[in-house]
Amino acid sequence: MRRSLGTAFVAAICVIGAAPSRALAFDPALETKNFAKTSERVANVTGKPEFLQRLHQQNLDSQVQWVELRANDPERNPANVCARRSQECAGDVRFYDWEESGYGVMTPVIFTARSGAVISGMVWGTVAGPAQRPGIVITTGSVQAPETLYWGLAASFAKAGYVVLTYDVQGQGQSDTFGEGPDQQEGVPSQAGQPFYDGTEDALDFLLSGPANPYDPRPSCGNANDGVGTDHSPKHERRVGEGLATAFNPMHERVDSSRIAIAGHSLGASAVSFIGQRDPRVDAIVAWDNLAQPGQGFANVPDCPSNPDSRVSPAISKPAMGISNDYGLTPTPFTSDPNPEAKNGAFQAYSGAAVDSMQVNIRGGTHYESSLLPCCTVPVFATATWRGQDFVQWYTQAWFDKYVKGGDSTADARLLTDRWRNDTLTQGVDQNDDPNMFSFYYRSRYDFTLGGGGPALCDDMRTGCAEMGPDGAPPNYDFVAAAQTPDGPGPTPADTDGDGLADPADSCPTAPGTAGGNGCPRPQGAAGDGARPANRARPRCGKLRKKLRKADRPAAKLRIRHKLRRRGCLRRRARR
Repeated sequence: MRRSLGTAFVAAICVIGAAPSRALAFDPALETKNFAKTSERVANVTGKPEFLQRLHQQNLDSQVQWVELRANDPERNPANVCARRSQECAGDVRFYDWEESGYGVMTPVIFTARSGAVISGMVWGTVAGPAQRPGIVITTGSVQAPETLYWGLAASFAKAGYVVLTYDVQGQGQSDTFGEGPDQQEGVPSQAGQPFYDGTEDALDFLLSGPANPYDPRPSCGNANDGVGTDHSPKHERRVGEGLATAFNPMHERVDSSRIAIAGHSLGASAVSFIGQRDPRVDAIVAWDNLAQPGQGFANVPDCPSNPDSRVSPAISKPAMGISNDYGLTPTPFTSDPNPEAKNGAFQAYSGAAVDSMQVNIRGGTHYESSLLPCCTVPVFATATWRGQDFVQWYTQAWFDKYVKGGDSTADARLLTDRWRNDTLTQGVDQNDDPNMFSFYYRSRYDFTLGGGGPALCDDMRTGCAEMGPDGAPPNYDFVAAAQTPDGPGPTPADTDGDGLADPADSCPTAPGTAGGNGCPRPQGAAGDGARPANRARPRCGKLRKKLRKADRPAAKLRIRHKLRRRGCLRRRARR
């Protein structure tokens, strides 16, 4: 057993003797102040003039980008309200110029889902850091929650030493709404769930692809084709050959395939809860509102007729964290005390299975703590606490550092920190002058094994437990500030193609018919073999470089740099 009965008995006595986390009688006045926290993000972030100015500029830039997308790739069909990335759909506009500002590397990618839909994504990383790093896939929420809402968290994980893939689930953002051929209706509507489950696996496939194993779509589920799966690889390969899709992860050389994590929000949280336990490549899971459990929690997993075994409910075996909140999807004030364990069903199942788990619940928080939606076409989407994303990023990174990155002696201390019980920034905007970010309605709990052995067990983090204490890090953690620091030099890459440059072409395949995408030139070859004809010139880069020099807006520069990279024009000279 992971912990002795004696340890469990002592822990139980500590809980019984601890002060209650909340008064027994419901307090309407306290609830009014607690509910006011749902407006903190607008007051302190998205409603500020600087943010609104950036949003306005991005709305203008997005119109230009939309016209270019439709002109350059008319085959794509992102038919949804967030396809243009404007207003709420613009997401966290503080990170559109993250690469241009010198903070890291963000590379757009395009690949084909198993249904034949075209998927839009972004790979995040840094130049500085080890040659091999863990990977993270982030699956978005539903009801039009595009990847842009999670870009801040993705950048933060990249700065912390991960390679991260964000993507628009089929039917959302700039990914296609419909599949292809007999699978045109597969995954439609996306809110039924199938693209979130299948999409998480497809995204993992792409994250782990490279020159030796280019991305190859899995067969479809064949929902509308009598259960017969369709291979949409020809579409993907054709688009790669046309320079419209990405052959493999452009940061593949930095991904350690033995260390992989997945995170998801809302319906994406349900998907990663399921896929994370089933997929042997995944080491740990974080579910943002909220972790699901086998059995009842997975009752609505969509069918996959062509591969029914892929929908068999998995056993709990991998560590997982759930992060939730007080007020949920449509914030409504409480009129009585809820069940304090209502958020903890999955945690209890994990604990009962002796698998490490943690559940943290944000006081005054809403369903939108992990996703940043600018205000205000649909005001409910903008509700969130001010410090919620800092809280989410802190615990997610600490969990992945412990179970995926490994070798981080500070991970336990960060998970067991009491900083969020005494957050002065929260106190400064809280109407009840309360610095404690843990919900007093819903219990936050943990049950995991410490790195040095022995149990860490707590039934109420708001009240505090024996293992909790200082983490040794500076106060007032700010995930935006942590992500927006200058990137540094990385390891010197090899010049494998002999052109005197360390550039993306060094990782390109050389066999005829295997190149394309990721800035890779297609090799010379005979007509019909899938390679570039000998008399066909390489893409011209001069005009784009001239446009880049003249561009005066960060978003415009970023867009041009993306084009240069796709055409193999953006090269860096090898460091000496």
